[in-house]
Amino acid sequence: MIAKLLLPAMLAWMWSTGVYAAPAEPVVPGIEVLLSDRIDLVQGKRVGLLTNPAAVDRQLVATLDRLRGDKRVKLTQLWAPEHGLAAATPNGTSNIKGVEARTGLPIEGLFGDRTAPSADALARVDVLVFDLQDIGSRTYTYVSSLGKVMQACAAHKVKVIVLDRPNPLGGLLFEGPVREAKYKSLLGWGPFPVTHGMTFGEIAKFYNEELKIKASLEVVTMKGWRRSMIWDDTGLVWVPTSPGIPKPLNATMYVATGMVCGSGPNCNEGGGNAMPFELIGAPWLDGEKFAAALTTRAQGAAGLQNVRFRPMTWLPWHGQYDGKTTHGVQIHLLDLHDFKPLRLALLILSVLHDEFPGQIKVSNDHRFGMIWGNDQVLRDLRAHKPWLQIEAAWQKELEAFGQNRARYLLYPP
Repeated sequence: MIAKLLLPAMLAWMWSTGVYAAPAEPVVPGIEVLLSDRIDLVQGKRVGLLTNPAAVDRQLVATLDRLRGDKRVKLTQLWAPEHGLAAATPNGTSNIKGVEARTGLPIEGLFGDRTAPSADALARVDVLVFDLQDIGSRTYTYVSSLGKVMQACAAHKVKVIVLDRPNPLGGLLFEGPVREAKYKSLLGWGPFPVTHGMTFGEIAKFYNEELKIKASLEVVTMKGWRRSMIWDDTGLVWVPTSPGIPKPLNATMYVATGMVCGSGPNCNEGGGNAMPFELIGAPWLDGEKFAAALTTRAQGAAGLQNVRFRPMTWLPWHGQYDGKTTHGVQIHLLDLHDFKPLRLALLILSVLHDEFPGQIKVSNDHRFGMIWGNDQVLRDLRAHKPWLQIEAAWQKELEAFGQNRARYLLYPP
Protein backbone atom coordinates (compact mmCIF):
# COMPACT_ATOMS: atom_id res chain seq x y z
CA MET A 1 0.00 0.00 0.00
CA ILE A 2 2.80 2.41 0.94
CA ALA A 3 4.63 1.56 -2.31
CA LYS A 4 1.51 2.41 -4.32
CA LEU A 5 1.23 5.76 -2.60
CA LEU A 6 4.92 6.58 -3.04
CA LEU A 7 5.25 5.56 -6.70
CA PRO A 8 3.54 8.63 -8.24
CA ALA A 9 5.60 10.96 -6.08
CA MET A 10 8.82 9.14 -6.98
CA LEU A 11 8.07 9.31 -10.71
CA ALA A 12 7.23 13.01 -10.47
CA TRP A 13 10.55 13.67 -8.74
CA MET A 14 12.47 11.61 -11.31
CA TRP A 15 10.89 13.47 -14.23
CA SER A 16 11.45 16.88 -12.65
CA THR A 17 15.14 16.18 -11.95
CA GLY A 18 15.89 14.70 -15.36
CA VAL A 19 16.60 11.24 -13.91
CA TYR A 20 13.76 9.88 -16.02
CA ALA A 21 12.06 11.56 -18.95
CA ALA A 22 8.29 11.65 -19.10
CA PRO A 23 6.97 9.42 -21.91
CA ALA A 24 6.46 11.18 -25.22
CA GLU A 25 6.09 10.38 -28.90
CA PRO A 26 9.67 9.87 -30.05
CA VAL A 27 11.20 12.31 -32.47
CA VAL A 28 11.71 10.78 -35.93
CA PRO A 29 15.34 11.28 -37.05
CA GLY A 30 16.32 12.23 -40.57
CA ILE A 31 17.44 8.74 -41.62
CA GLU A 32 13.90 7.41 -41.22
CA VAL A 33 12.41 10.37 -43.06
CA LEU A 34 14.90 9.87 -45.90
CA LEU A 35 13.94 6.23 -46.43
CA SER A 36 10.20 6.77 -46.02
CA ASP A 37 9.63 10.14 -47.71
CA ARG A 38 12.75 11.27 -49.59
CA ILE A 39 14.27 8.16 -51.14
CA ASP A 40 14.46 10.11 -54.40
CA LEU A 41 17.50 11.90 -53.00
CA VAL A 42 19.62 8.72 -53.05
CA GLN A 43 17.87 6.17 -55.27
CA GLY A 44 19.82 5.39 -58.43
CA LYS A 45 22.86 7.33 -57.20
CA ARG A 46 26.28 6.40 -55.90
CA VAL A 47 26.11 7.23 -52.22
CA GLY A 48 28.90 8.17 -49.81
CA LEU A 49 28.27 8.27 -46.08
CA LEU A 50 29.90 10.13 -43.19
CA THR A 51 28.66 8.63 -39.94
CA ASN A 52 29.39 6.72 -36.74
CA PRO A 53 27.37 4.36 -34.47
CA ALA A 54 25.53 7.16 -32.65
CA ALA A 55 23.53 7.81 -35.84
CA VAL A 56 20.68 5.34 -35.34
CA ASP A 57 16.97 5.08 -36.05
CA ARG A 58 14.33 4.68 -33.33
CA GLN A 59 15.01 0.92 -33.23
CA LEU A 60 18.74 1.54 -32.67
CA VAL A 61 19.69 0.36 -36.17
CA ALA A 62 22.67 2.37 -37.40
CA THR A 63 22.33 4.54 -40.48
CA LEU A 64 25.17 2.60 -42.10
CA ASP A 65 23.18 -0.62 -41.72
CA ARG A 66 19.91 0.99 -42.79
CA LEU A 67 21.49 2.16 -46.04
CA ARG A 68 23.45 -1.07 -46.63
CA GLY A 69 20.30 -3.11 -46.15
CA ASP A 70 18.13 -1.06 -48.51
CA LYS A 71 18.14 -2.35 -52.10
CA ARG A 72 17.32 1.14 -53.37
CA VAL A 73 20.64 2.49 -52.06
CA LYS A 74 24.11 1.86 -53.50
CA LEU A 75 26.84 2.71 -50.98
CA THR A 76 30.24 3.29 -52.59
CA GLN A 77 32.32 5.24 -50.02
CA LEU A 78 32.56 5.79 -46.25
CA TRP A 79 34.01 8.60 -44.17
CA ALA A 80 34.52 8.74 -40.41
CA PRO A 81 34.85 11.79 -38.12
CA GLU A 82 37.13 12.12 -35.11
CA HIS A 83 37.00 8.94 -32.98
CA GLY A 84 36.51 6.80 -36.07
CA LEU A 85 33.67 4.85 -37.64
CA ALA A 86 33.22 2.95 -34.36
CA ALA A 87 33.34 6.14 -32.21
CA ALA A 88 36.01 4.37 -30.18
CA THR A 89 39.42 5.86 -31.03
CA PRO A 90 41.09 8.42 -28.72
CA ASN A 91 40.81 12.20 -29.05
CA GLY A 92 42.48 13.56 -32.16
CA THR A 93 42.33 10.31 -34.14
CA SER A 94 40.10 8.63 -36.72
CA ASN A 95 40.22 5.81 -39.23
CA ILE A 96 43.12 5.83 -41.65
CA LYS A 97 42.55 5.68 -45.38
CA GLY A 98 41.86 2.15 -46.58
CA VAL A 99 39.07 -0.43 -46.76
CA GLU A 100 36.53 -0.84 -43.98
CA ALA A 101 36.61 -4.50 -42.94
CA ARG A 102 32.93 -5.14 -42.25
CA THR A 103 31.53 -3.57 -45.42
CA GLY A 104 34.46 -3.86 -47.81
CA LEU A 105 33.96 -0.21 -48.74
CA PRO A 106 36.74 2.36 -49.08
CA ILE A 107 36.96 4.64 -46.06
CA GLU A 108 38.70 7.89 -45.11
CA GLY A 109 39.09 9.27 -41.61
CA LEU A 110 38.54 13.03 -41.49
CA PHE A 111 40.90 14.02 -38.73
CA GLY A 112 44.64 14.55 -38.43
CA ASP A 113 46.44 14.64 -41.78
CA ARG A 114 43.16 14.70 -43.71
CA THR A 115 40.22 16.80 -42.54
CA ALA A 116 38.16 16.87 -45.77
CA PRO A 117 37.20 14.19 -48.32
CA SER A 118 39.79 13.59 -51.02
CA ALA A 119 39.15 14.13 -54.71
CA ASP A 120 39.60 10.38 -55.32
CA ALA A 121 36.96 9.48 -52.76
CA LEU A 122 34.51 12.10 -53.99
CA ALA A 123 34.90 10.76 -57.54
CA ARG A 124 33.23 7.55 -56.30
CA VAL A 125 29.98 9.26 -55.26
CA ASP A 126 27.15 11.35 -56.63
CA VAL A 127 25.86 12.38 -53.20
CA LEU A 128 27.43 12.53 -49.74
CA VAL A 129 25.09 11.71 -46.87
CA PHE A 130 26.08 13.30 -43.54
CA ASP A 131 24.57 11.67 -40.46
CA LEU A 132 26.22 12.34 -37.10
CA GLN A 133 24.83 13.08 -33.65
CA ASP A 134 26.01 16.44 -32.32
CA ILE A 135 26.28 17.53 -28.68
CA GLY A 136 25.70 21.23 -29.25
CA SER A 137 29.17 22.75 -28.81
CA ARG A 138 31.37 24.65 -31.26
CA THR A 139 34.41 22.75 -29.96
CA TYR A 140 33.02 19.28 -30.71
CA THR A 141 34.75 18.58 -34.01
CA TYR A 142 31.81 16.97 -35.83
CA VAL A 143 30.35 20.41 -36.50
CA SER A 144 33.66 21.46 -38.04
CA SER A 145 33.77 18.32 -40.18
CA LEU A 146 30.40 19.31 -41.61
CA GLY A 147 31.81 22.58 -42.89
CA LYS A 148 34.93 20.97 -44.34
CA VAL A 149 32.82 18.33 -46.09
CA MET A 150 30.53 20.96 -47.59
CA GLN A 151 33.49 22.90 -48.97
CA ALA A 152 35.00 19.81 -50.59
CA CYS A 153 31.67 18.71 -52.06
CA ALA A 154 31.02 22.18 -53.48
CA ALA A 155 34.44 22.15 -55.17
CA HIS A 156 33.78 18.73 -56.75
CA LYS A 157 30.08 19.27 -57.50
CA VAL A 158 28.86 16.52 -55.15
CA LYS A 159 25.47 17.01 -53.50
CA VAL A 160 25.40 17.07 -49.68
CA ILE A 161 22.45 15.52 -47.86
CA VAL A 162 22.28 16.22 -44.11
CA LEU A 163 20.09 13.83 -42.12
CA ASP A 164 19.05 15.93 -39.16
CA ARG A 165 19.11 14.99 -35.49
CA PRO A 166 18.30 16.74 -32.20
CA ASN A 167 20.64 19.12 -30.45
CA PRO A 168 20.75 17.49 -26.99
CA LEU A 169 21.04 20.92 -25.33
CA GLY A 170 17.88 22.05 -27.10
CA GLY A 171 17.37 24.69 -29.72
CA LEU A 172 16.82 27.81 -27.62
CA LEU A 173 20.05 28.41 -25.71
CA PHE A 174 23.25 29.84 -27.20
CA GLU A 175 26.09 31.25 -25.10
CA GLY A 176 29.56 32.66 -25.28
CA PRO A 177 31.84 34.84 -27.37
CA VAL A 178 31.65 34.42 -31.13
CA ARG A 179 34.88 32.89 -32.39
CA GLU A 180 37.36 35.45 -33.74
CA ALA A 181 38.80 34.77 -37.19
CA LYS A 182 42.37 34.17 -35.98
CA TYR A 183 41.21 31.24 -33.84
CA LYS A 184 39.59 29.24 -36.64
CA SER A 185 40.41 25.52 -36.26
CA LEU A 186 38.69 22.15 -36.07
CA LEU A 187 37.97 23.06 -32.45
CA GLY A 188 36.12 26.14 -33.65
CA TRP A 189 35.58 26.18 -37.39
CA GLY A 190 32.29 28.02 -37.71
CA PRO A 191 31.84 31.66 -36.62
CA PHE A 192 29.64 30.63 -33.69
CA PRO A 193 29.47 31.24 -29.96
CA VAL A 194 30.42 28.26 -27.81
CA THR A 195 26.90 26.80 -27.80
CA HIS A 196 24.78 27.53 -30.85
CA GLY A 197 21.33 26.04 -30.19
CA MET A 198 21.10 24.73 -33.76
CA THR A 199 20.84 21.33 -35.44
CA PHE A 200 23.32 20.11 -38.03
CA GLY A 201 20.74 20.79 -40.73
CA GLU A 202 20.41 24.39 -39.60
CA ILE A 203 24.16 24.80 -39.32
CA ALA A 204 24.60 23.45 -42.85
CA LYS A 205 22.23 26.11 -44.16
CA PHE A 206 24.10 28.75 -42.11
CA TYR A 207 27.46 27.61 -43.51
CA ASN A 208 26.21 27.54 -47.06
CA GLU A 209 24.94 31.12 -47.00
CA GLU A 210 27.10 32.92 -44.45
CA LEU A 211 30.39 31.40 -45.61
CA LYS A 212 29.32 31.40 -49.27
CA ILE A 213 30.17 27.72 -49.70
CA LYS A 214 27.43 27.33 -52.32
CA ALA A 215 27.20 23.55 -52.02
CA SER A 216 24.26 21.71 -53.53
CA LEU A 217 22.57 21.05 -50.18
CA GLU A 218 19.51 19.15 -49.03
CA VAL A 219 18.48 18.90 -45.37
CA VAL A 220 16.19 16.02 -44.44
CA THR A 221 14.44 17.40 -41.39
CA MET A 222 13.24 15.46 -38.36
CA LYS A 223 9.61 14.97 -37.51
CA GLY A 224 8.33 15.98 -34.11
CA TRP A 225 11.30 17.94 -32.78
CA ARG A 226 10.76 21.32 -31.16
CA ARG A 227 13.39 23.81 -30.06
CA SER A 228 12.35 23.59 -26.41
CA MET A 229 13.28 19.89 -26.29
CA ILE A 230 16.44 18.73 -24.57
CA TRP A 231 17.49 15.13 -25.17
CA ASP A 232 15.32 13.65 -22.44
CA ASP A 233 12.22 15.07 -24.14
CA THR A 234 12.83 13.37 -27.49
CA GLY A 235 11.92 9.80 -26.56
CA LEU A 236 15.12 8.65 -28.29
CA VAL A 237 17.77 6.37 -26.82
CA TRP A 238 21.26 7.84 -26.48
CA VAL A 239 24.15 6.03 -28.15
CA PRO A 240 27.68 7.24 -27.21
CA THR A 241 28.94 9.77 -29.74
CA SER A 242 32.57 9.34 -28.64
CA PRO A 243 34.42 7.67 -25.72
CA GLY A 244 33.90 10.65 -23.40
CA ILE A 245 30.16 11.04 -24.07
CA PRO A 246 28.60 7.75 -22.94
CA LYS A 247 25.31 9.28 -21.73
CA PRO A 248 23.15 12.36 -22.38
CA LEU A 249 24.31 13.88 -19.06
CA ASN A 250 27.90 13.84 -20.29
CA ALA A 251 26.82 15.70 -23.43
CA THR A 252 25.05 18.25 -21.25
CA MET A 253 28.12 18.70 -19.04
CA TYR A 254 30.68 18.74 -21.88
CA VAL A 255 30.66 22.53 -22.18
CA ALA A 256 30.43 23.18 -18.43
CA THR A 257 33.70 21.44 -17.55
CA GLY A 258 35.26 20.75 -20.96
CA MET A 259 35.58 24.49 -21.57
CA VAL A 260 37.55 24.67 -18.31
CA CYS A 261 40.01 21.81 -18.66
CA GLY A 262 40.00 21.62 -22.46
CA SER A 263 41.28 25.18 -22.69
CA GLY A 264 44.50 24.34 -20.87
CA PRO A 265 44.19 24.85 -17.08
CA ASN A 266 45.82 22.25 -14.85
CA CYS A 267 42.57 20.55 -13.83
CA ASN A 268 40.86 17.23 -14.44
CA GLU A 269 37.24 17.16 -15.69
CA GLY A 270 36.57 13.51 -14.93
CA GLY A 271 38.82 12.07 -17.63
CA GLY A 272 40.02 8.65 -16.50
CA ASN A 273 36.85 8.24 -14.46
CA ALA A 274 33.40 6.74 -14.99
CA MET A 275 31.89 10.25 -14.84
CA PRO A 276 33.52 12.25 -17.66
CA PHE A 277 32.70 15.98 -17.56
CA GLU A 278 30.70 15.61 -14.33
CA LEU A 279 33.74 16.39 -12.15
CA ILE A 280 36.27 19.19 -11.81
CA GLY A 281 39.35 18.98 -9.63
CA ALA A 282 43.11 18.73 -9.16
CA PRO A 283 45.53 17.32 -6.56
CA TRP A 284 46.19 20.86 -5.34
CA LEU A 285 42.52 21.78 -4.82
CA ASP A 286 40.66 21.95 -1.53
CA GLY A 287 37.34 20.36 -2.47
CA GLU A 288 35.40 21.77 0.49
CA LYS A 289 36.61 25.33 -0.16
CA PHE A 290 35.99 24.95 -3.90
CA ALA A 291 32.43 23.68 -3.41
CA ALA A 292 31.61 26.45 -0.95
CA ALA A 293 32.91 29.21 -3.26
CA LEU A 294 31.03 27.81 -6.27
CA THR A 295 27.83 27.52 -4.25
CA THR A 296 28.06 31.09 -2.96
CA ARG A 297 28.74 32.66 -6.34
CA ALA A 298 26.09 30.60 -8.15
CA GLN A 299 23.31 31.79 -5.86
CA GLY A 300 20.71 33.79 -7.75
CA ALA A 301 22.39 33.35 -11.14
CA ALA A 302 19.96 32.34 -13.89
CA GLY A 303 20.66 28.88 -15.23
CA LEU A 304 22.65 27.88 -12.13
CA GLN A 305 20.03 27.88 -9.40
CA ASN A 306 19.46 24.15 -9.78
CA VAL A 307 23.14 23.20 -9.81
CA ARG A 308 24.73 21.61 -6.74
CA PHE A 309 28.44 21.13 -5.97
CA ARG A 310 29.47 18.17 -3.82
CA PRO A 311 33.08 17.81 -2.60
CA MET A 312 34.66 14.64 -3.98
CA THR A 313 38.00 12.86 -4.23
CA TRP A 314 38.90 10.47 -7.06
CA LEU A 315 41.86 8.72 -8.69
CA PRO A 316 42.07 9.18 -12.50
CA TRP A 317 43.27 6.05 -14.28
CA HIS A 318 44.48 7.93 -17.37
CA GLY A 319 44.88 11.45 -18.71
CA GLN A 320 45.46 14.51 -16.56
CA TYR A 321 46.77 13.47 -13.11
CA ASP A 322 46.84 9.78 -14.00
CA GLY A 323 47.26 7.82 -10.77
CA LYS A 324 47.23 10.91 -8.54
CA THR A 325 44.63 11.56 -5.85
CA THR A 326 42.46 14.39 -7.13
CA HIS A 327 40.21 16.66 -5.05
CA GLY A 328 37.35 18.76 -6.31
CA VAL A 329 33.61 18.57 -6.84
CA GLN A 330 30.99 16.49 -8.56
CA ILE A 331 28.41 18.68 -10.26
CA HIS A 332 24.77 17.69 -9.90
CA LEU A 333 22.01 19.10 -12.12
CA LEU A 334 18.59 19.11 -10.48
CA ASP A 335 16.80 20.57 -13.51
CA LEU A 336 18.31 19.96 -16.95
CA HIS A 337 15.90 22.43 -18.57
CA ASP A 338 17.16 25.26 -16.38
CA PHE A 339 20.88 25.07 -17.01
CA LYS A 340 23.43 27.31 -18.71
CA PRO A 341 26.57 25.23 -19.23
CA LEU A 342 28.88 27.98 -20.44
CA ARG A 343 27.86 30.25 -17.58
CA LEU A 344 28.91 27.44 -15.25
CA ALA A 345 32.25 27.05 -17.06
CA LEU A 346 32.96 30.75 -16.61
CA LEU A 347 31.98 30.59 -12.94
CA ILE A 348 34.34 27.65 -12.36
CA LEU A 349 37.25 29.44 -14.02
CA SER A 350 36.54 32.60 -12.08
CA VAL A 351 36.55 30.76 -8.75
CA LEU A 352 39.79 28.96 -9.64
CA HIS A 353 41.55 32.21 -10.52
CA ASP A 354 40.20 34.12 -7.53
CA GLU A 355 40.40 31.48 -4.78
CA PHE A 356 43.49 29.55 -5.93
CA PRO A 357 45.58 32.20 -7.75
CA GLY A 358 48.95 30.66 -6.97
CA GLN A 359 47.93 27.19 -8.10
CA ILE A 360 45.74 27.55 -11.19
CA LYS A 361 47.86 27.67 -14.34
CA VAL A 362 47.01 27.83 -18.05
CA SER A 363 49.56 25.87 -20.07
CA ASN A 364 48.98 27.57 -23.42
CA ASP A 365 47.37 30.98 -23.84
CA HIS A 366 46.77 30.40 -27.56
CA ARG A 367 44.88 27.18 -26.90
CA PHE A 368 42.73 28.96 -24.34
CA GLY A 369 41.88 31.60 -26.95
CA MET A 370 41.21 28.94 -29.55
CA ILE A 371 38.71 27.16 -27.29
CA TRP A 372 36.98 30.27 -25.93
CA GLY A 373 37.19 32.20 -29.20
CA ASN A 374 39.07 35.31 -28.09
CA ASP A 375 41.93 36.64 -25.92
CA GLN A 376 39.79 38.79 -23.67
CA VAL A 377 38.30 36.07 -21.48
CA LEU A 378 41.67 34.91 -20.15
CA ARG A 379 42.90 38.47 -19.63
CA ASP A 380 39.77 39.28 -17.64
CA LEU A 381 40.09 36.14 -15.51
CA ARG A 382 43.71 36.95 -14.68
CA ALA A 383 42.65 40.48 -13.78
CA HIS A 384 40.02 38.99 -11.42
CA LYS A 385 37.20 40.82 -13.13
CA PRO A 386 33.79 39.71 -11.76
CA TRP A 387 32.56 36.74 -13.77
CA LEU A 388 29.20 38.27 -14.71
CA GLN A 389 31.04 41.32 -16.09
CA ILE A 390 33.18 39.02 -18.22
CA GLU A 391 30.02 37.42 -19.57
CA ALA A 392 28.43 40.81 -20.25
CA ALA A 393 31.34 41.76 -22.53
CA TRP A 394 30.26 39.35 -25.26
CA GLN A 395 26.50 39.97 -25.15
CA LYS A 396 26.43 42.47 -28.01
CA GLU A 397 28.12 40.10 -30.47
CA LEU A 398 25.97 37.25 -29.16
CA GLU A 399 22.78 39.21 -29.89
CA ALA A 400 23.99 39.94 -33.42
CA PHE A 401 24.66 36.24 -33.94
CA GLY A 402 21.18 35.43 -32.66
CA GLN A 403 19.53 37.75 -35.16
CA ASN A 404 21.49 36.19 -38.01
CA ARG A 405 20.96 32.65 -36.72
CA ALA A 406 17.19 33.11 -36.85
CA ARG A 407 17.27 33.09 -40.66
CA TYR A 408 18.31 29.44 -40.75
CA LEU A 409 16.08 27.84 -38.12
CA LEU A 410 13.93 24.94 -39.33
CA TYR A 411 11.89 23.92 -36.28
CA PRO A 412 9.22 25.57 -34.11
CA PRO A 413 9.71 26.61 -30.49
